[in-house]
Amino acid sequence: MNIPKVIVIGAGLSGLTCGYLLQKKGILVTILEANTRIGGRIETRKGSTDATVEMGATWFSKLHPHLFKLLDEIELCYFKQHTQGISLFETMSFVPPQKFEISEFEEPSFRIEGGTQKLIEKLAERIGYENIKIQTKVIAVNEVGNQMEVMDQNGTAYIADSVIATLPPNLMVNTLSFSPPLPENLVNLAKKTHTWMGESIKFAVEYTTPFWKENNFSGTLFSQASIITEMYDHSTFDNTGYALKGFLNGATNLLSVEERKTKVIAQLKKLFGSDAENFVAYYEKVWRDEPLTYSNYEHLVMAHQNNGHQLYQNSFLNNKLFISGSETATQHPGYMEGAIIAAKNIASQFS
Repeated sequence: MNIPKVIVIGAGLSGLTCGYLLQKKGILVTILEANTRIGGRIETRKGSTDATVEMGATWFSKLHPHLFKLLDEIELCYFKQHTQGISLFETMSFVPPQKFEISEFEEPSFRIEGGTQKLIEKLAERIGYENIKIQTKVIAVNEVGNQMEVMDQNGTAYIADSVIATLPPNLMVNTLSFSPPLPENLVNLAKKTHTWMGESIKFAVEYTTPFWKENNFSGTLFSQASIITEMYDHSTFDNTGYALKGFLNGATNLLSVEERKTKVIAQLKKLFGSDAENFVAYYEKVWRDEPLTYSNYEHLVMAHQNNGHQLYQNSFLNNKLFISGSETATQHPGYMEGAIIAAKNIASQFS
């Protein structure tokens, strides 16, 4: 009996979940990842203290049952996002921020203990790191008879029965060649599909003490007035590491790292006082600068445009090429939940 072989392109959450689910079915899986790390748009950085800071996917809620089920299955713990205390809303730079409190009865968000990267590591352990090849940039996918051939940047060919591409669709059609060519309607759709988090700038500021909580602030901020547009407490689950983390105005990608950092600290000082200047480290991630995630669009593309489109649910190249990823999910596209749903949908088509 021949054991089916599948190549998965991309070691982000959807790619690793595909690999994990297919291996459970006894299918041989090889995952090819162009980057020097696995995780895709999940990236947890370890601070110089005990803080862990997320530069990618972070939160989830009870609306995401597939993620909860996977976390329980691979034995990962999670905890509620801290929201207690005074939260702030800035409407204009010359007006003091409005103060409000988030109700204890509001549906909570959750984070993974030890960082979201723990999810990636657990999946990789289940799959086996020997089945994941990093720094392997795929450049071509070819149908050769009854099999599929995947070529990397060094000219190495990988042969399998099926291929699952988990790159963001726009990146996929702009960086991979296919033989025979993909259908024109799929290519056009992919070029008009929004890449989740592509325009986001995530930041975190690490501290030795949670001075905001000590002064009865939650760390939550929504702002229309400065560089930080959204922010939350980012203390560790055991309260041994402390940070504030959130999103910066996407238009500030034109500034330098130092210019953004200066503006962030100035805004935090204005909100919380001089304690905000005593930071350990500043972190940020400009996702549009990641060529293995983001590719410029040929047309104007709106947020979440074409995410979950029905065409992505089809197979191609005589049922030997499948497309998965958070953008292709029919439910919760753009979230970790969506990446898992998409992977489950693809894995269900293999026996």
